[in-house]
Amino acid sequence: MARANEAVLSSGTGVAAPSSGKRVPLISVSALLCTVTIAVNFMLGPLLPLMQSQFSIDVSAATWVLTAMLLGSGAGFVLIPRLQDIVDDRTMLLWSGVLLTAGALIPAVADTYPALLVGSAMLGFGSAAQILPVGFLRRRLSGPSVATAVSVLIMATGTGVVVGMVGGGLTVKYLSLSTFFYLLAAAFAATTAALLAVVPHSRPASSSRIGVWGTAWMIAWVTLVLLAMAQISDWGNVCYLLLAVGVTAGVAWVLAQRRSAAPVFDLAMLKRPYTTTACVASFLFGAVDAAFILLVSYYTQTPSEVGYGFGTDALGTSLLMLPFALTMFISGKAAEHVVQQGRPGAVLAVGAALCGLGLVWLAFAHDHTWQYLVGSALVGLGSRAGYSGSFAIPQLVVDEEQAGMAAGIPATAMMIGAAFGSAVTTTVLSLAYIPEVPGVPQSHLYTVGYLIAAAFPAGILAATALSSTRHPGAFKALMKQGT
Repeated sequence: MARANEAVLSSGTGVAAPSSGKRVPLISVSALLCTVTIAVNFMLGPLLPLMQSQFSIDVSAATWVLTAMLLGSGAGFVLIPRLQDIVDDRTMLLWSGVLLTAGALIPAVADTYPALLVGSAMLGFGSAAQILPVGFLRRRLSGPSVATAVSVLIMATGTGVVVGMVGGGLTVKYLSLSTFFYLLAAAFAATTAALLAVVPHSRPASSSRIGVWGTAWMIAWVTLVLLAMAQISDWGNVCYLLLAVGVTAGVAWVLAQRRSAAPVFDLAMLKRPYTTTACVASFLFGAVDAAFILLVSYYTQTPSEVGYGFGTDALGTSLLMLPFALTMFISGKAAEHVVQQGRPGAVLAVGAALCGLGLVWLAFAHDHTWQYLVGSALVGLGSRAGYSGSFAIPQLVVDEEQAGMAAGIPATAMMIGAAFGSAVTTTVLSLAYIPEVPGVPQSHLYTVGYLIAAAFPAGILAATALSSTRHPGAFKALMKQGT
């Protein structure tokens, strides 16, 4: 989900550009890593109905697969970017590759629901490796190589979403679910081998140390928040208690980090123009994506005999959402260019407006195939632009030794936002079931779900307007100081 790697790279200066003969393989393996790790985040959603049928579980149990991935991702996006700044790149690539490969092999070999949950959590944690190219390419590229890397990573990001959405559905249509995970494990193993063969040895980018207690504390409160929001429709009041504990622990963590000699994240960067707004936007764009994917997946895979739905399979759903992925190729580079001009507010606002338009469209037009193609294109176009802005903004105001840290803050916000969007959507779809078909939501709830999801981009517009009013021209001035 680190969809703004290209903007991140453009802000770097490069300190040890490799020879031209090594730049191509370095950029190529970086693109491969982005493709396979981003694909993981989009593979399991369309497969949930299939998993529900194969393991004889209900909707709540099926959503635990996504919950496990979200919990793992939350921990991964906290820890992996921070470790990258203080551990050499090859070590982090190896650890991440081993974790991803093992995460795919466990459900492939065991082929049980508990194994699926464990594997999903490991895949979620390892998927945070999508951020690693931000650091090692920023430190190794300079001049024209940066522009080349930008273009390649834009393509890799979009390709990852396409592979994630279509690849999973295509595989399970003709092969088994366990075979799908075996293929996934092979892809991770091959990617890790390629990275270790190409990425050179290096020293740590930062001499600072990581605060173990602060890191464990952050992972704990983020996990509580993610768990509470993901299970709120099933656990009820217990989740409100977990959420209260998690938020309280989070506030206490922020206060402690401000006095810590070895903070997990330098929270002072949030005071810089648009940085807090970027994190809020990342949270809300994450909520948009999660709500969109769940609403489309469950509506389209509902058997038409109940009075609505297409009765399609995972592949059919993926194809309907394909414009969501393909439009990312269009908006990514344009968004990066606008941010580099010192206009981050424009990127966030336009991205939010397009997402809102797509969600409102789908609220009232989701009965025919062509309507999903239009809605998916609008949401994808806006989401891609928005992520480019929200990930690029922190990178443009920090030094390169903090590249991992600056990527980790919006990434963590994004994962919490995805859990929030998933929780809200699941709650809405659980409000009323068709009397004759228990467990199947009434059709009008999809309209309600899309309209509620449209409130997320509205929040981005409000936050962007507030930042533009409070800090007019401040972001561009800060960029000029950096140059």
